[in-house]
Amino acid sequence: MVTVHILILGAGASSRMRGADKLLQPVGGQPLLRHMAALALATGAPVTVTVPPDAPLRRAALAGLDLRIVEVPDANLGMSRSLVRGVAALPGGPQDGVMILPADMPGFTTAALSHLIARFRGEPGLILRGGTAEGEPGHPAIFPHDLWPHLQSVTGDEGGRAVLRQHQDRVRVIPLPGPMAILDLDTPEDWADWRAGG
Repeated sequence: MVTVHILILGAGASSRMRGADKLLQPVGGQPLLRHMAALALATGAPVTVTVPPDAPLRRAALAGLDLRIVEVPDANLGMSRSLVRGVAALPGGPQDGVMILPADMPGFTTAALSHLIARFRGEPGLILRGGTAEGEPGHPAIFPHDLWPHLQSVTGDEGGRAVLRQHQDRVRVIPLPGPMAILDLDTPEDWADWRAGG
């Protein structure tokens, strides 16, 4: 059985929120980080969440959920540190995959994540990437096990983009409903616009 591990990158600094923590913004009556973790867990996949060392409120937001928390003491060095430490903490067999799920994209649904996981189980050698109906690539992305060492060698704020570029021949963009694959809320204005239905 192919297992897809969901790795939620939750160690970012929310630097563009001007003092607020976007991962604690309320979505559906709960902090965004808990909302994302809950919808990931509802797929039935094992879930791992990265957090910075000095974020007790993020840890509290995850209290009681059946997931693994990985602390990223060098989170200030960029998104790559979440990826490197998160992937290193995962168990995995040769057919497994890891879904890299940003913690700050509240448009995702359990159904969409489950759809990607099902597609990957049928084609476990490919990199599957969520996208729009028009084919614009976005998030999340599922990487096969043979690429996990590549994910563990990324640096700075690159995230998985470098690995996607190096293996473009294996990437397939899977359309997801609406704008969820590209809906990224980084500023107070983004959040206000989204809540206003914009």
